[in-house]
Amino acid sequence: METINDKIVNGAYLEATFWEQLVNKFWQLAVTKGIDIGVALLILVVGFFLIGKIGELIYLAVEKKSEDPALATFSKRLTRIGLKILLIITVASQVGIETTSFIAALGAMGVAIGLALQGSLSNFAGGVLILVFKPFKVGDVIESGGYVGKVIRIDILHSVLTTFDNKTIFLPNGQVANSSLVNFTLQPTRRVDISVGIAYTDNVSKAREVVLKLIKADKRILNDPEPMIVVTSFGDSSVNLAVRIWTKTEDYWVVFAEMMEGIKVAFEQNSINIPFPQRDIHVYTKGPES
Repeated sequence: METINDKIVNGAYLEATFWEQLVNKFWQLAVTKGIDIGVALLILVVGFFLIGKIGELIYLAVEKKSEDPALATFSKRLTRIGLKILLIITVASQVGIETTSFIAALGAMGVAIGLALQGSLSNFAGGVLILVFKPFKVGDVIESGGYVGKVIRIDILHSVLTTFDNKTIFLPNGQVANSSLVNFTLQPTRRVDISVGIAYTDNVSKAREVVLKLIKADKRILNDPEPMIVVTSFGDSSVNLAVRIWTKTEDYWVVFAEMMEGIKVAFEQNSINIPFPQRDIHVYTKGPES
């Protein structure tokens, strides 16, 4: 009959045997898989180093060819992500993990993520279209989605603008790529349109001469195309003139503001009136009935 002491001794023996077997299995695994694990770690370290270098080379090549830092950054990030996925699959295969099921799971995961992030994928596709076809680039002033601002960054999912009152706007690339867009800086020159009214009693030719004198005195206004000052309409209180002049795109707003002020001052100095809307009311009194 087994005593309590025998049970304790047998239990200790079984426990010792369990740990010995565990250690033996560990060493067997280390011997059989140690080389594979070491090679996998080496591949991982060298792979990450090479991916970093390849990403930088892609960045420099794209930047040199396109002169667009946004496209270069996007290409570098996309290259690094793709190479890292291939590296992980290679390392997994090296240590004996079945990569077929891993790739299938990765594909299923991609489909699930794609369904969940349809809007983000649309923005991603929009970012690719923007970077490839270049309707605008960093530094351009654009209008899109009801916002006007200077492009400071083109990310994978968003284009970032800074407005003239220093607000930061994040526009989804999908929306930008699939809607109307105005690029104010794409052309080297722009036309400045100014509308001004003069009184019906004033001389149109004199008003034209005064404005032309201002135009000739401003070196930022181009002679080709030739400036135009034409009558566009007869308003309720004024004869409306359209002043159409051309300038470099970067000078547009300064020329516009200074010409507006200059016309007002010049008209005052030459006794040309800029009328405001007014209405004459005639009151008729009816005489006493005879």
